[in-house]
Amino acid sequence: MLFFLTLLLVCQLIGEVAVRLVGLPIPGPVIGLVLLFGGLLIRGGEPPEALSQVTSGLLDNLALLFVPAGVGVMLHLGLVRDEWLPIVGALIGSAIATVAVTALLMSLVARLTGAAPSAEERKE
Repeated sequence: MLFFLTLLLVCQLIGEVAVRLVGLPIPGPVIGLVLLFGGLLIRGGEPPEALSQVTSGLLDNLALLFVPAGVGVMLHLGLVRDEWLPIVGALIGSAIATVAVTALLMSLVARLTGAAPSAEERKE
């Protein structure tokens, strides 16, 4: 399991280094995740059981990773109070955009896979 935890961190490190060298506007961990995904695709099949255990352990304790962000918000509560309108607007706008994009993608996937009901089925 230590190998796979190290693998996750190395993928993140490679992503961080790539972002800094190239100057991409994408977070380093996202690049690392893409690298890990590519490696798993090349390997084929299911991910190793030990990798699943490591990632499950991280997901089980995901709430702990949000503590620093919560502390940061509390530290800058005055700034949040001053900028509440743009924050609320961004939250509402992003929620609407997420629902719209998800609906469009689900519709597209349903059409591509043949799972969408036909016009005759919709009339009934």
